[in-house]
Amino acid sequence: MSLTPGTRLGPYEILSPLGAGGMGEVYKAKDTRLDRTVAIKVLPAHVASSPEARQRFEREARAVSSLNHPHICTLHDVGHQDGVDFLVLELLEGQTLADRLVKGPLPVDQALRHGIEIAGALAAAHRRGIVHRDLKPANIMLAKSGVKLLDFGLAKQGPGGAVVEIMAAPGGLSASPTATRQKGLTAEGTILGTLHYMAPEQLEGKPADARTDIFALGVLLYEMATGKHAFEGKSRTSLIAFAM
Repeated sequence: MSLTPGTRLGPYEILSPLGAGGMGEVYKAKDTRLDRTVAIKVLPAHVASSPEARQRFEREARAVSSLNHPHICTLHDVGHQDGVDFLVLELLEGQTLADRLVKGPLPVDQALRHGIEIAGALAAAHRRGIVHRDLKPANIMLAKSGVKLLDFGLAKQGPGGAVVEIMAAPGGLSASPTATRQKGLTAEGTILGTLHYMAPEQLEGKPADARTDIFALGVLLYEMATGKHAFEGKSRTSLIAFAM
């Protein structure tokens, strides 16, 4: 982690690290103005100097700021200080769906409830012209208030909108690699997403739309009900062939 406890980013004081991925580091922090605890996401040092990465970071902020839904993680603020670009997000307590699935399938009533909440969050994003494109258990938090959809890191926003790429989720049952190029940056025109949850059009590198997220939701529902991946393979190639 590049930030230590006590570091200040504007009115925000870093308290402790929460996690890291190829395109982001997340910290627990205190908002000293409002006396509340928040999550701070920053670009890691190895990509912070990339103008392309900074532009994508800014585009994620614009995409997420347009969403206001009880089952989508809230963006509170954005900032830049001493060469550090950061997003200030709602701090969530709970566990990811990926962590929960390690214990096995969910009871049917829970799976249905979570499925309805995820569908509602996706519907709200789709109404704003935003396609998530990386829906998977590691990007879903099971909080006390219900499901929270995280990391619109590969989100595509509307006709002519930007592709936003930020943090790949940490390892876990369903956090299989997102297709990337150098230093974790996803190349335009390549496969975008996580293989176990990708729709056929994603696997072919074709444009994604709301149906892409709906396909991934169906795969998630299967996994919540059975505790198993809908598609399996001994290699990436065989997994893609099976899913196609």
